[in-house]
Amino acid sequence: MVLCTIQVYQHTDPLFSLCCFSFIIVAAVAFNLAGGLSRPSGSFIFFFSVLAVIAGLCLKAFLGEPGDSNLSTPILTSEIYLGSICSMLVAVFISKRLTTKEALLAGFVTDNNMQTATIGCLVTGVVIDVITQLVSQGEGTFLSALRQVNRFYPMVVFLGTIHAIRRSGGTRSISFPVLLAGGLMFVEGVLGFSKEGMITPGVAWVLAAASQRYKVSGGQIAGMALAAAFLVHYLVPYSQYGRNFVTLSRTENLRTSYSMLGNLETVRRDYEESQSTDVDEQLAQGYFNNHQGFFDRLQMIGPDDSLIAFTEQGTVPGIAPVYLYFDNLVPHFIWKNKPNWGGGNLYARQMGFLAEDDNGTGISFSPASEAFHLMRWTGTLILLPILSIMLFTLFDSLCGDVRKSPWGLIVVLTFAHVAPEGGLGGMIYLMGYATIAILFAAITATYLMPILGEIVIGPKSKTVRFRDPVRINPRETIASRSSAS
Repeated sequence: MVLCTIQVYQHTDPLFSLCCFSFIIVAAVAFNLAGGLSRPSGSFIFFFSVLAVIAGLCLKAFLGEPGDSNLSTPILTSEIYLGSICSMLVAVFISKRLTTKEALLAGFVTDNNMQTATIGCLVTGVVIDVITQLVSQGEGTFLSALRQVNRFYPMVVFLGTIHAIRRSGGTRSISFPVLLAGGLMFVEGVLGFSKEGMITPGVAWVLAAASQRYKVSGGQIAGMALAAAFLVHYLVPYSQYGRNFVTLSRTENLRTSYSMLGNLETVRRDYEESQSTDVDEQLAQGYFNNHQGFFDRLQMIGPDDSLIAFTEQGTVPGIAPVYLYFDNLVPHFIWKNKPNWGGGNLYARQMGFLAEDDNGTGISFSPASEAFHLMRWTGTLILLPILSIMLFTLFDSLCGDVRKSPWGLIVVLTFAHVAPEGGLGGMIYLMGYATIAILFAAITATYLMPILGEIVIGPKSKTVRFRDPVRINPRETIASRSSAS
């Protein structure tokens, strides 16, 4: 209501403001009906609604700019967002009746073998990293497939954090494996100029800690705030600008990374000057009057509006790309010449943002705009809810409540990236390769990693009594400690 009032005061079209207001209300209802962040379906709705739409609307209002300014089709774009979130609400309602009562992976990994599973995942992640760095990877090879299902470092953070919290009764959340795995992910992100790689360790720890209701201290909050400020101010420009100098030579990339890390302020200024040549940045920045740095990327309204306006010019591909997305789930070693729909890259080339021979630049759009682009309102009101029902039912049935089982945390972490900017292709990709990755992680972490962990650290000499912070009554805990003393 506050946002809607501010928008009207800033001379935003009342119909646009009404659609934004309705979008937030419906998103809140769908999010809660799905079970909130405790369920994969709820996390998808959360990240789609917040990172694709709501964050951008709030920043726009904060800057004092009308919410519908700098858009080609503002009313239609807002109506499509409203129609899309209504479709997801329907999908949640139906999927809850199709989801299994007991999560299929609920019994995988227990408190007793969580420590050895953590160590096993860490060792396996390091071994895979070493192999993939030393051996060249081509499309359709075993190493390429292994890299796509490799989620061992995030699993170390999830399992290690949950183990530390439960073992300490909620007084500790960090262990050496967590620090090592998080550090390796961060370093790989820095050397690979990957924002996702640099952000993932912190987000994974927050998700695991939140799932156990871990109470963070004031010092931890201050540390996270400082780390986030440093990342946004320096490392995001570093990653965006550094991608322009990536080569096929790992040695050359390391030299470039080392040189840029020693001059972060200069890199940040160079990045600001290079904004006009970055197509993805142009699409994102276009929603605001001036460049907002990292916050340009916390919304998809600008890119989506461009795709919707292009659709209104008469370019409607139909349902064929959906079949191609599903065809693309077949591995390369089975179907070497499988068709591949370009998705965001193709749309950007058709709109004239990329050169015709540029097949490598990835441009992001939300599922809402791509559904409308493929089949107009049929895509928004029929295709999108069908795919959402499939996605929600699959992952809610596999993972269940993320507070009880760590596997859903992998999905939540993946949804944070794919839900706002993965389009329909991202949703379909998740149904295939993300499912395989979760099953691979769950089976190996349950049956293989504990054995590997015991080989590394030896068998446990005594049984540890775990206390689940989610079920602990703080007053009872304090009273029991006082009586014992």
